Amino acid sequence: QVQLEESGGGLVQAGGSLRLSCTLSGRTFWLYTMAWFRQPPGKEREFVAALDRDGGSTQYADSVKGRFTISRDNAKNTVYLEMNVLKPEDTAVYYCAATRDLNVQTLTHEYEYWGQGTQVTVSS
Repeated sequence: QVQLEESGGGLVQAGGSLRLSCTLSGRTFWLYTMAWFRQPPGKEREFVAALDRDGGSTQYADSVKGRFTISRDNAKNTVYLEMNVLKPEDTAVYYCAATRDLNVQTLTHEYEYWGQGTQVTVSS
């Protein structure tokens, strides 16, 4: 059974940086396309970034392009989200997600496995 565990969230001032990590256990990590989603307070969960099995294909939400970078280390079973120039509107619970689909996906229903989430709060 796949288990995902996020870490790295916290409180940061606007303009600052954070790096989120998500470790997959229970199955072979490199078989999964990985993604990050977020859910701002009072809003629906939204796509942030995704990358395919070997990291060769990535996709980002327009709101984070140029500021966030998704990457993976298959040897460590871990996917990362480097977040720079953070804004108050980036405040949300960030979730890691995994799918066996070969293609990068941006919709929540395309992902079979989810982590518990990690809180990111950006103060102005």
